[in-house]
Amino acid sequence: MTSDNDSRLAQALLHPASVALYGASDDVGKMGGRPVQFLQRSGFAGRIYPINPRRDEIQGLKAWPSLQSLPEVPDQVFVLTPTETVIPAVRECAALGVRVVTILASGFSESGHEGAQREEELRAIARETGIRILGPSSLGVVNPRTGLVLTANAAFAEPDIPPGKVFVASHSGSMIGALVSRGKARGVGFAGLVSVGSEVDLNMGEICAATLDDPGIEGYLLFLESLRHGPELRAFARAAQRAGKPVIAYKLGRSAAAAEMATTHTGAIAGEDDIADAFLKDMGVARVGVLEALLETFPLARRIPLASAPKRVGVVTTTGGGAAMAVEQLGIRGVVVEPPSNETLRRLEQAGLPCTPGRVLDMTLAGTKYETMKGTLDILLTAPEFDLVLAIVGSSARFQPQLAVKPIVECADGSPKPLAAMLVPDAPEALAALTAAGVPCFRTPEACGDAIAAVLARRPPGQEPVLPAPGPAQTLSEADAYGVLDELGVPHAPVALRRFGEAPPPLPFAYPVVAKVCSAEIPHKTEVGGVLLNIGSSEELAEAMTTLRRNLDERAPQAACDTVLVQPMQKGLAEVLVGYRVDADAGPIVMLAAGGIWAEVAKDRSIRLAPVTVETAREMVAEVKALKPLTGLRGKARGDLEALAHTVSALSQLALKPAMRIAEAEVNPLLILPEGQGVMAVDALVFQRS
Repeated sequence: MTSDNDSRLAQALLHPASVALYGASDDVGKMGGRPVQFLQRSGFAGRIYPINPRRDEIQGLKAWPSLQSLPEVPDQVFVLTPTETVIPAVRECAALGVRVVTILASGFSESGHEGAQREEELRAIARETGIRILGPSSLGVVNPRTGLVLTANAAFAEPDIPPGKVFVASHSGSMIGALVSRGKARGVGFAGLVSVGSEVDLNMGEICAATLDDPGIEGYLLFLESLRHGPELRAFARAAQRAGKPVIAYKLGRSAAAAEMATTHTGAIAGEDDIADAFLKDMGVARVGVLEALLETFPLARRIPLASAPKRVGVVTTTGGGAAMAVEQLGIRGVVVEPPSNETLRRLEQAGLPCTPGRVLDMTLAGTKYETMKGTLDILLTAPEFDLVLAIVGSSARFQPQLAVKPIVECADGSPKPLAAMLVPDAPEALAALTAAGVPCFRTPEACGDAIAAVLARRPPGQEPVLPAPGPAQTLSEADAYGVLDELGVPHAPVALRRFGEAPPPLPFAYPVVAKVCSAEIPHKTEVGGVLLNIGSSEELAEAMTTLRRNLDERAPQAACDTVLVQPMQKGLAEVLVGYRVDADAGPIVMLAAGGIWAEVAKDRSIRLAPVTVETAREMVAEVKALKPLTGLRGKARGDLEALAHTVSALSQLALKPAMRIAEAEVNPLLILPEGQGVMAVDALVFQRS
């Protein structure tokens, strides 16, 4: 259940009894005039107070000279005036006790230093007074269920906005209008739409969480320009999953440059958008990449509970070409279409249902008939090899929907297994019938493949991390980093420490060895000539220590270093990188990547939110392509991938150990030994909060 504060926020934001339009205009062609027009035309039952000291009347309504002159304190104020007037207006709202103020103007942090100062002043007002601020750069709030069209978005000139069951929150103000117009064309309505703008105070996760108790909202569509306010999004996604309300997101930034990380590879290899992708999937959010799918995915996500997401898709079609397009779009997204079993084919034959068998059941040659489609679907929906059935309909969908579309509607009703449809022609009547019946339906193969793949890629949220207090982080020496690995149970090569200027005693392991400078002030040892390999004797080790000292004096004279770390030379079947870091927005992540040059060149890696179970770590191992040969592929030696999965899980447990104060940890490389012999870290870099 949401808190009383959330309930009050939802009431003021989406169900206000009164609204004030600060800077309202009598000209409906202006931004300041649209909200007045929209509210009156939509039949908003609440009280509307246009504020304009230069007019007595605005669009037939009494105009008020100021907020103080109003007969009551409005629940929400929409500030429509220019940037320089915003802060005084917000202060005035706060002084009166207004619950929510929405700011249309831009010109804050995105505009430079002065704008950033204005934005910080808004934050201070919110902190000091308790007023909630939506925006800046917010185009407003819409609740079609109550006629609240409190927006300056010109797209809401659209009459008769249909109410529905899906709530929309968008960083882009223009997108709420675009979704309404596109949704209306598909018979899709909305339970509310909010343009969150710059999130100076109210953020997307907080707004959505405040609506979770609304019985009229059954799911959420998010349009994300970036991943901001991760903790609030995380809390909302977890709560939505518990409430059984699916969340679908369209996030920009798939081609964004990698996140900058000055000291480890983990952030740079992962990339900002890749971390966001893992965050969304691990929070149970279906991330789509096709705009059409953002509108069309909700019915499918609603039919497929997150805890029992299907993996096996069966396809029946009345058009070979249409099926080929859909199968291709599924395939390039990693979803494999399952062919019918021999038993299912036998049942179809016994029922006299003529279909061409293959990866898909093609009814094209048999002709499109109601009885054929109905009988085939009845059998497929009870076939144990399918978890989801997709019916693809060709030309008949446009003018004869009773032949193949009607049986889809009938079979979907009460079916224990999800049934979805893709219509190849433009068939508005058939789409409307499918939509009205709650059947997931798609207009294009791209949206079909994208929606199904996004829903199947969702993962149930894992254990909630427990993080150390924020603060600066310091590098640990490699020797101390191994101490952290010991505490986690991550195996590493044996270590012997030797001091410069002292005669090195015998080593506890055999030659050849590697010698490395060991200092918290030198995180990247190779850059200062601090690593020497293949040292074959005690005499060579003494010479190596002299060389290391000289290299330090020449290349890092300011670095404090009096110790050399010695390890036996090791060789494995393969090298990988295992990294952990606390991302500012997503929280703790763990990454497994191919080692060597492929780590940065190919970005062959798998990312999850930390911590992960061993089972999840096994999935990560399977996702790294460079590790496929270690499964025994084509007679290759099998690597100890089970030990690798345990190591990935062990490192990720840092997310549950705040007392260790670890901000980042990276094992690079981790050697994978032959099956049954484990794995071994031969270098580690750890950052600990002070």
